[in-house]
Amino acid sequence: MSAVSSAATTTTVGPETAADAADAANTADAADIGDAAVAEGTGSSTAVRPARRGRRRRGLALGKRLPASRLIGPALFFALWAAASAAGRLDPNAIPAPWTVLSTMGRLWSDGTLPTDVLTSLQRAGSGFALGLTAGVALALVSGLSRVGEALVDGTVQLNRAIPTLGLIPLFILWLGIGETFKVAIIAIVVYIPIYLNLYSALSGIDHRFVELAEVQGLSRFRFVREIVIPGALPGFFVGLRLGVTGSWLGLVVLEQINATSGLGYMMFQAQNYGQTDVILVGLLIYGVFGLVSDSAVRIVERRVLSWRRTLNS
Repeated sequence: MSAVSSAATTTTVGPETAADAADAANTADAADIGDAAVAEGTGSSTAVRPARRGRRRRGLALGKRLPASRLIGPALFFALWAAASAAGRLDPNAIPAPWTVLSTMGRLWSDGTLPTDVLTSLQRAGSGFALGLTAGVALALVSGLSRVGEALVDGTVQLNRAIPTLGLIPLFILWLGIGETFKVAIIAIVVYIPIYLNLYSALSGIDHRFVELAEVQGLSRFRFVREIVIPGALPGFFVGLRLGVTGSWLGLVVLEQINATSGLGYMMFQAQNYGQTDVILVGLLIYGVFGLVSDSAVRIVERRVLSWRRTLNS
């Protein structure tokens, strides 16, 4: 009776159950063989053990991000500067000590001179950057998403890029006057060129396989641009944005020395006439802080907007 029931059970088992049973039987047999080998002292278990352990993989990533890593370099620089000044290795008339520069900064701030100059510089840099950002993004979209736009825009921008921007200052003074308008216009040109170049390169560099995939999925051109092209071009856009932010400060240094009555560049130019090296270093220090803070702000925005992307740095 038991033989009949076992036979009936065998005939009703499905293929998956039979496969599981066969795997269990093979596992049991292998375990028995392994136990027997260990009992006989053949040493086969030690031969199998390295294969089970596997290879230890080597980490190729950059590792965990250091806290406040971008401040380590500047802090080391100021520490070396302070040490060299304290040891008398630097001429105080040529390169004043850090505490002298900080004292001068405090004096200028309490006099009310420095806040006015800082605010004026921020307004000029902000206006020029906003104008350049708008122009760079608009021209890159026109040129990167249309063959007609590429023919009309890209060659002109490349020609503008080949002309030194600071060489346009005399012409812009004749066109716009020597007031604030030409300063903002020059800063805008300095800003829009790197933004355009990087965004246009990112737009035109989208892999054609994504185009084929969008065509297979039946996406409209608007959805294709919104869901594939724009997200794919964002990394290049942020690279251009960082270069544009830095360019706005670089252009401001020169422009504020031309017929200006306020601003950090004007303050440094006046200090040059009177041989005030500490005041010049105050202006350079503030420019450096502005550049570092603005670049860090762009990095933070980039990290949040591109949180979906997995890169070596992340």
